[in-house]
Amino acid sequence: MNIEDLQFKRHRRLRQSAFMRDLVRENHVHTDDLIYPLFIVEGEKIRNPIISMPGIEQISLDYLPSEVDELLSLGIKAVLLFGVPNEKDEIGSGAFHDHGIVQKAIKTIKQHAPKMLVVADTCLCEYTDHGHCGVIMNGDVANDESLEIHVKTAISQARAGADIIAPSNMMDGFVVAIRKGLDEAGFKHVPIMSYAVKYASAFYGPFRDAAESAPQFGDRKTYQMDPANRREALREAHSDLSEGADFLIVKPGMPYLDIIRDVRNEFNVPIVAYNVSGEYSMVKAAALNSWIDEKKIVMEMHTAFKRAGADLIITYFAKDIAKWLNEEK
Repeated sequence: MNIEDLQFKRHRRLRQSAFMRDLVRENHVHTDDLIYPLFIVEGEKIRNPIISMPGIEQISLDYLPSEVDELLSLGIKAVLLFGVPNEKDEIGSGAFHDHGIVQKAIKTIKQHAPKMLVVADTCLCEYTDHGHCGVIMNGDVANDESLEIHVKTAISQARAGADIIAPSNMMDGFVVAIRKGLDEAGFKHVPIMSYAVKYASAFYGPFRDAAESAPQFGDRKTYQMDPANRREALREAHSDLSEGADFLIVKPGMPYLDIIRDVRNEFNVPIVAYNVSGEYSMVKAAALNSWIDEKKIVMEMHTAFKRAGADLIITYFAKDIAKWLNEEK
């Protein structure tokens, strides 16, 4: 056989050198794409390492300015805030107090670095003594009664200075209720980044250590989505958009790249992938055991989010990625 007589495409022409590959690369991860989650606790001089999330800590308010300075120096322009209060009750009242831990954190950041974009997670699981994302009635999470508290929480976060409200509770109607509440309270300019497609995933385990938010009974399968379902994701996303959402989050990220692509194909709004705690911890554990090349794995993962259609990525790897990108520059 004479190879020269064969007719085939020479795809390798565009892979011959690093500069050539850079020239034709279709998807890129930038620091502008990254949102870094922070876990804020009450008290002073507190940096509590999260054992199940190596490199991640709970921090007190007095450490927030230096944390924000570090993020800005790396080129990271957005944070997602989770509060860990000292006291909890059956309705999560600490979530909507003007002196709540997240409200204090928002004010601290905005006073220190007004340009930093602050995204406020709007949920009750960190604030309820039962660990669920709403109020309990007759042994189950009551949808409509929970909405009233979520609205109060969103308004208090906006009043504190949050740039974006990110409701993660997965109650039916939570976007339209919060949108109406924000508008009536004079916050028509504040966008909603909805956890539109949030699965009842086993990948959230380490987060519940960080946020101290594990449910004390049952699970969240009556309000978070079944991991086996694909078409349902589009119904959820469509509802949230029609109710006033400005961004759509898909959570978790890596096991749901097909969902990110489905949502990207269907809707022309910013899509956010949440690279969740379990995904982070698995990579960190393997890297600490020298089983993988952490940098290469992490960059491949986050490039996959962009390739699947995500515009933004909520990720605990944000600092690492920013450092690696800056080194390459």
